[in-house]
Amino acid sequence: MIDLDNFILDESKTIYDALQVLQKNERGILFITESHKVVGVATDGDLRRSLLRGLSLESNIKDAMNSKFTALPVSASDSLIRASFKPTLRLIPLCDDEGNLVDLADAQKSHRIPLLEPDLTGDELQYVVDCMESNWISSQGSYVRRFEKQFEEMHGGTHALAVSNGTVALHLAFHSLGIGKGDEVIVPDITFAATINAVLYCNATPVLCEIDSETLCIDAGEAEKLISNRTKAIVPVHLYGQPCDMDAMRYLAQKYNLLLIEDCAEAIGSSWRGQPVGLFGDAATFSFFGNKTISTGEGGMILFKDREVFEHAKILRDHGMNPSLKYWHDHVGFNYRLTNIQAAIGVAQMERREEIFLNKLRIAALYTKILEGAPGISKLRPIIPGTIHSSWLYTVLLERNINRNNIITELLKYGVESRPIFYPLHMMPPYKKFSKSKSLKNSITVSGCGRSLPSSIRMNDEEVIYAAQCLEEVISNTQDNYSD
Repeated sequence: MIDLDNFILDESKTIYDALQVLQKNERGILFITESHKVVGVATDGDLRRSLLRGLSLESNIKDAMNSKFTALPVSASDSLIRASFKPTLRLIPLCDDEGNLVDLADAQKSHRIPLLEPDLTGDELQYVVDCMESNWISSQGSYVRRFEKQFEEMHGGTHALAVSNGTVALHLAFHSLGIGKGDEVIVPDITFAATINAVLYCNATPVLCEIDSETLCIDAGEAEKLISNRTKAIVPVHLYGQPCDMDAMRYLAQKYNLLLIEDCAEAIGSSWRGQPVGLFGDAATFSFFGNKTISTGEGGMILFKDREVFEHAKILRDHGMNPSLKYWHDHVGFNYRLTNIQAAIGVAQMERREEIFLNKLRIAALYTKILEGAPGISKLRPIIPGTIHSSWLYTVLLERNINRNNIITELLKYGVESRPIFYPLHMMPPYKKFSKSKSLKNSITVSGCGRSLPSSIRMNDEEVIYAAQCLEEVISNTQDNYSD
C-alpha cells in the first residue's frame, strides 16, 4: 500500500508546504484534504502557475489547488480503475462512502497488469509444507523424481533430469553430449543470452544464424549455409513459445550428422506436427523461472533420448560423484541439483498443466481477435497448421512509422507492462565476433519492431481486452512519429 503521508496536505497549509510534499514523493502531485476528505489536487504545474500569477510561497494551498479532480470509491474494480488512468492521470484517490481518502491507485504499481506472473493456486503450498514437515528440503526428496516422471510421461521415450535452472540445463546438456573446444554450435541471433553463454561455457564456438521473418525462429536455410567441418550441433530455440520448423532441423541434423538440442525454455505446451517440443533432438532443455508458464521460482529440466548420456549427465549433475561409492569422484562435475521444495512447486504446477496451457491459448486467441488488422501492427504471431504455439509471451511486430521506443513507456501510463523483443546477439559486445552471416537484417528488424504484451495465465478477458485497447490507443498517438 502507498504511504499516504507522502501525498496528502491539509487545506490549512501553504504553497511552500506543498512544494515540500512534492519533493518528498517525487511524483509531481499531491492531494489536499479537509479532515481526511479529499477537496482538491495540486500538481507541480499548478503551483508554478499560481506563483506566476502573483501568489506567494506563504499563500494558502487552497488558492492554488484544482478542485475538479477524478476520484473513485475504494470498492471500485481493478478494471474500472485501469480504465480511468490517462497519460496525465497516474494517481487516483480511492475514497470511502464519506469521501475520506483510504488509498491511492497507482498506474506504476498497485493497479498494473504485469507482463508475466505465476499462478500458484493449486497444491503448491500444501506440497511445500509437506517438504518442510518431513525435513526433505534438499535435492534428495521424493518430489524431484515425481517432477521428472511427470516430464517423462508428457514426453514419452525420454529420460528427464531436473536441474537448478534453465541455463545450467543447456550447459549440462551440451557438456554431456560431448560438445567442447574446437566444436561449432549454430544458434539463432534472436534468443536470450543463456543459449549462447552455455555454448561458451563448454569452450565451444557459437555461430550466429539469421531468423525466419515469419516464425522469428532459426532459419533452416541460413543455418545450412553456416555448417562447416567443425559444426557439432544446432540449437533451435522455440522463441516465446513458437515452435521451430523441426522437420527442417531434423533434416539438417541427419544430413550433416549433427547433434540437435532444442531450447524449450519458453515453449512448454507447444507442439510441432502433433508432437510436443522436446521430442525432436538428442536433448531438450526447459526453464521454470518465475515468469515461465510452469514455474518453480528457479529451475530447469533436461530431456535426453539416449539413456547412457542421461546416466552420465545425472552423475555430472551431482559433482561427478560415483553413485555407488560416496564421495568418490569419477569426473569433474557440477552442483546443478534442484531442491525438493522447488520440485514440489513444479509437481503442483504440472498437475494443472492442461488448465494452464488452455489459459495461455485463450489469452492469445483474444489478443489476435482484437488486434488482427489493427492500424500500426504489421504482424501478429503466425498460425501454422499442425502446430500449437503456447504463447509464453504474446508478441506483435509494429509498423516502422511508430515511435516504437515510446510504446513501453506510454503503456505503463495506463498500467500495462510490456517489453521489447531480445536484442540481436551479434550487436552485443561479448558476441559480435561470432557472426559469420553477411546479413542479419531479419534479426535487426524484428528486434526493433517487436513488443510483447502481458501474458500471465491469471489474466481475465477484461484485462486482455484492456491491454489490447491500450496498445491500439498508444499506437494511434505515436503513429507517424518515426523512431528511426
